[in-house]
Amino acid sequence: MPKSILVVEDEPNIVLSLQFLMKKAGFDVRIARDGEEALSAVEARAPDLILLDVMIPKRDGYDVCQTVRANPDWKNVYIIMLTAKGRDVDREKGIALGANDYVTKPFSTRDLTEKVKQILDGMS
Repeated sequence: MPKSILVVEDEPNIVLSLQFLMKKAGFDVRIARDGEEALSAVEARAPDLILLDVMIPKRDGYDVCQTVRANPDWKNVYIIMLTAKGRDVDREKGIALGANDYVTKPFSTRDLTEKVKQILDGMS
């Protein structure tokens, strides 16, 4: 069964690019365009990894990250935060709330795909 990724992003071009590359890499990809949609998707079927934008409608990425981390059933979900907020304080906040990694925009979608492959290949 392929590893699953939830892309939480409200920018259509980034969604299309990530969806295309992650599917091409062999992953099952679902999309959520806001924080509430993201949490509903995780509840329906927890993904192996979440690519989580910080600045999304309804509930921001920090809130989504914190909510996922508060549920012990989802402790193994790997979270990579994607954000234009590149200050150290923003990164520290994301990591403190439970993100496993923090990638600042603009980023190379190819590099991100490689990173995701390495992480998911390392999961049993």
